[in-house]
Amino acid sequence: MSRIGKKPISIPSGVTVAVKDSIVTVKGQKGELNQKINSDIKFEIKESEVILERASDSKEDKSRHGLYRSLIANMITGVNEGYKLDLELVGVGFKATVSNNVLELHLGYSHPIVFGLPSEVKAIAITEKGKNPIVTLESIDKQLVGQVAAKIRSLRKVEPYKGKGVRFVGEQIRRKQGKTAAK
Repeated sequence: MSRIGKKPISIPSGVTVAVKDSIVTVKGQKGELNQKINSDIKFEIKESEVILERASDSKEDKSRHGLYRSLIANMITGVNEGYKLDLELVGVGFKATVSNNVLELHLGYSHPIVFGLPSEVKAIAITEKGKNPIVTLESIDKQLVGQVAAKIRSLRKVEPYKGKGVRFVGEQIRRKQGKTAAK
């Protein structure tokens, strides 16, 4: 069996999980998420646990078993606690502002970049004097917040010589030495 798929998912108090026509609905204090699951995966709710079982030992069913278990566990965590990612803008003159769910970034180009955020993602831009600006993304959907963060990072990739660009807070960048002085 799949090591991940066979683990039961505990349901915290205040979270409800329901299945109807191969669609799993998870409701919690922060919101509601839906996920369509394959009909080959059997879904059981026992007391305060969710257990997933697969119909056969085919390669596809084995891979889906762990996948759906992880997706449902992420949904339960999302509606209960939520997900948060911090991005750091490293570079001279790099700025970020948020207004009406629109993120405006100044990343060293000749024009500002206007990035429309999905309605499920909330952003906060923090700029302190002497420190790099930080953009905090929050959502109940782990996939969506990760995808938005990856899209923002792709607007200005971190370059290896000076380390300028958009990165996650605490991310280690592999730096290159550059040209050495001529003798």
